[in-house]
Amino acid sequence: MPKSSTSFYTSNMSLASLDRAKDFVKGSLKALNIGSSMEHRMECEQPILESSSSKSSVSSEQLQGWTPLLVLTGVATTLGSSIPVGYNIGVMNTPAHIIREFCNETVAARYGINMGPSQLNILWSIIVSIFLVGGVTGSLSGGWVADRFGRKGAVVINNILGILGAILFVSSRHAGSVEMLLLARLVVGLSSGLVTSTIPMYLTEIAPLSIRGAMGVLCPLGLTVGVLVAQILGLQSVLGQQETWHYLLGLFALLTLLSMVALPFLPESPKYLYIVRGQEEKGIKELSRLRGVALEQLEEELEGLRAAHKAEQELAANGVSWNMGTVARAPSLRLPLMLVCALQAGQQCSGINAVFYYSVTIFESAGLSNQGSQYASIGAGGVNLLITIIAIPLVNRFGRRPLALASCWSAAVCLVILCISITYINAVSWMPYFCIFAVLSYVFCYGFGLGPIPYFIGSELFLVGPRPVAMSFGSMANWGGNFIVGMTFPSVQSMIGQYSFLLFAASTVLLALFLKYYLPESKGRDPCDIAEMLKYGLRSQINVIPSASKLSRHRNSSVCAPDTASMSSRHRRISDIKNPDSLVLEIPSPLSPAEVFANSSVLGSPAAIIQHNNSYTNLPAIPELPGKNTTLSSNISEPIINDTTSPMSIHPVLSMPRIMPSIPENLAGASSRLEEVLSVTQKSDEADEQGNKRDNL
Repeated sequence: MPKSSTSFYTSNMSLASLDRAKDFVKGSLKALNIGSSMEHRMECEQPILESSSSKSSVSSEQLQGWTPLLVLTGVATTLGSSIPVGYNIGVMNTPAHIIREFCNETVAARYGINMGPSQLNILWSIIVSIFLVGGVTGSLSGGWVADRFGRKGAVVINNILGILGAILFVSSRHAGSVEMLLLARLVVGLSSGLVTSTIPMYLTEIAPLSIRGAMGVLCPLGLTVGVLVAQILGLQSVLGQQETWHYLLGLFALLTLLSMVALPFLPESPKYLYIVRGQEEKGIKELSRLRGVALEQLEEELEGLRAAHKAEQELAANGVSWNMGTVARAPSLRLPLMLVCALQAGQQCSGINAVFYYSVTIFESAGLSNQGSQYASIGAGGVNLLITIIAIPLVNRFGRRPLALASCWSAAVCLVILCISITYINAVSWMPYFCIFAVLSYVFCYGFGLGPIPYFIGSELFLVGPRPVAMSFGSMANWGGNFIVGMTFPSVQSMIGQYSFLLFAASTVLLALFLKYYLPESKGRDPCDIAEMLKYGLRSQINVIPSASKLSRHRNSSVCAPDTASMSSRHRRISDIKNPDSLVLEIPSPLSPAEVFANSSVLGSPAAIIQHNNSYTNLPAIPELPGKNTTLSSNISEPIINDTTSPMSIHPVLSMPRIMPSIPENLAGASSRLEEVLSVTQKSDEADEQGNKRDNL
């Protein structure tokens, strides 16, 4: 605690000390003719706060919830962008044998080459994996696209790419072209990579703080829905047939076209417009449209936008620009970047795709037919969808850190149990059903943490400037992990069988240990606070909250500008406080007579008082002055002794005019009252008498 000030907190003060603190403040107010109570102070300030604070308090509930435009944006991006990604991930599994026959016949007819099983396997592996290559490429370009064309522009681009890919899918069978099929998979991969790197960022940037987590879950929710829909439509009884497989691959375009109807009405991210592009007027209008309130009710969020924009301008003036090189090399961004990439890659290395791949075999071992096993696999996808829906309120209620850790540990345990149960699947009659239970349990544990959180955690760990690049790195790690698992799992599974799940369990445990020591809780917190906490890299201490003075310093710096999404929750004005006695006050130490006289010229006029105090509406944090005295903290908790040799023999009230905020109706007589107080300070007898009166109170 600084020697120049003492903080009074009602939660840990003794009753006697609290009463003396209240009397100290009230006596100071009375000495300045401001009033005998805090209520009078608030009445005096009401005209000043009428245009901002009162309106802010009226709209506080509106600013923290869903609005029609937010709902429209969430639905449109989920239908047109997120669901198609999941659809393209899962659509190739069920009709695989039909598409392989098409490729074999097409190559033989066009090139006269009769492919053997190994050559056909290589071609099929290329068709499957080129989608992941496109995903990695799209992720790498996501940051550039989001900054160059905007968050909304990125939505338009990935929708156009998706429709182009669907057209190529449908045309490939009619044209008899394997090349067209390959190109279609590459294009939808590019679109998918753009989606996973830009959509979560877009949704979390436009959301108010209270529903930021829920908006972030919408993207992984769409992915889960897409995989499930692809599994259902890929059944042989639906579209998984030789005559309709090409329509199956391109059917997602209907959702994209439907969502594009809403594109003209979707908002651009106010943070992007105001901070990145410098289009202040457009950013303010979009923020007003998103929140559904007038501009006058958004003063607090606008203050945050201005501060962040100023910080970005200072960085630009110093030649700092955020690209993949600068973000990767910045020491202060190293740990949050490692967290984002570890979560995204760890999600894939937890084995979710391998479990779904193995699920049909497990269900067949339990005695189900091939068709029944497919339905059971769809049921596992339904469980994944259900828990993802449940995760929307969970991430807002319990936070990101506990859910991520619980998901990692429980998923690792389920993988070990699954390995053991598969090993002894024929030992006991009920063991196959226990294997089914292990699969469903793993899907459940994966779904509430490892599934949704990695997609949007980057938006909460990074500031607006480096955020797009960081999200691109994370998305690239996700697609890269998917590619590695997809290419290596069949070989590993053929060598060690079910013990391959132990590798996934070990990977998940390592991720849990890393998150335990380095992942801070980001729920309801300003990314600026998180950046300050993680800037020391692996030496960062996530359980140590920076002091208020330290936070205020780094929020005003160009390195760490405040994130506007949480500004409204951080600032409280006096007119919003129902119990003024519960205020947290920073009260500077009293001044000695010499200090009072030496600095009396500073307050020689009402204008000087205003300039010195900076603001007469900020009572909860009275500004500190150059005069330092360390005796107040000890004397507040102990009776004041009338010792003329002690600085405390001068009553604290007599030094308050220099530091108390001024209000308009007292300015006219400020100079005369100051002279009155200074003359009284020379009369030690009167000061002693006033000190005795305060002790009696």
